[in-house]
Amino acid sequence: MSDSEPIAFRPRSGAAQNRSTSFAPSGTSAASPVTAFDRRELSQILAVYGRQVAAGEWRDYALDFGRDSAVFSVFRRTTEWPLYRIEKTPKNARKRGAYSVVTATGLILKRGHDLARVLEVFDGKRLRVVEA
Repeated sequence: MSDSEPIAFRPRSGAAQNRSTSFAPSGTSAASPVTAFDRRELSQILAVYGRQVAAGEWRDYALDFGRDSAVFSVFRRTTEWPLYRIEKTPKNARKRGAYSVVTATGLILKRGHDLARVLEVFDGKRLRVVEA
């Protein structure tokens, strides 16, 4: 699941052999590390997402991978602001925990070292979208 490795283009046999080009996604260099969710973490997040979609609470999601953090954003509708952001910030792993759940207003609902414990905030009945 690693899409962060650059693609190396090799010249044809008749072309100049001293040129080599590599492609990296815009905003990143070939040497810069990218923070991402691993397969286990993504599986836990998608299990919660699937339950909320089945309940009719969530409808869309987005993934953002950067140098400092990885973010799984959850939307009620595609064109709105994200309802919640599930963030992984390895730099905070020793202090407050690498994982956090943040609301659209910036309120941190839960933060911790274990993703499963952080995602328990969505298991209760207390979080519901209220239509005005």
